[in-house]
Amino acid sequence: MELVQPRVVTLDVVRSAGFYAALTGVSLPLNEFYVEIPVGEMTVGFSRCCFTEDHGPTCRPVDGSGARPGEMILDFSVADVDEELDRVTTLGVEMVLPPTTQPWGTRSMLFRDPDGRLVNVFSRVEEGR
Repeated sequence: MELVQPRVVTLDVVRSAGFYAALTGVSLPLNEFYVEIPVGEMTVGFSRCCFTEDHGPTCRPVDGSGARPGEMILDFSVADVDEELDRVTTLGVEMVLPPTTQPWGTRSMLFRDPDGRLVNVFSRVEEGR
């Protein structure tokens, strides 16, 4: 498992990511859902509140367990997120999103650590899978 980025949850991805892009001197296309700013060997991600949880434009998770503005998510990359599910579940985490294929090409599970912070464990989806 490799930590690939912290991700900031925001109501305005363009504003937040645009600020950090300008701060770090990076020029890249912005959008309203998700942006990664390269900072050395890692990236800092910016995602719209609740977009990860429900693939929609709102910021109202149905069960109240989703990301909130100002929150940070730690993103970990693994070879196969489905193979990690049982191991992660045995840690007693609060599951927010079971392994789900995202529209941007990753398969992710989202859960809360013992202190309530969000953790995203993901793998890249192979073509044809």
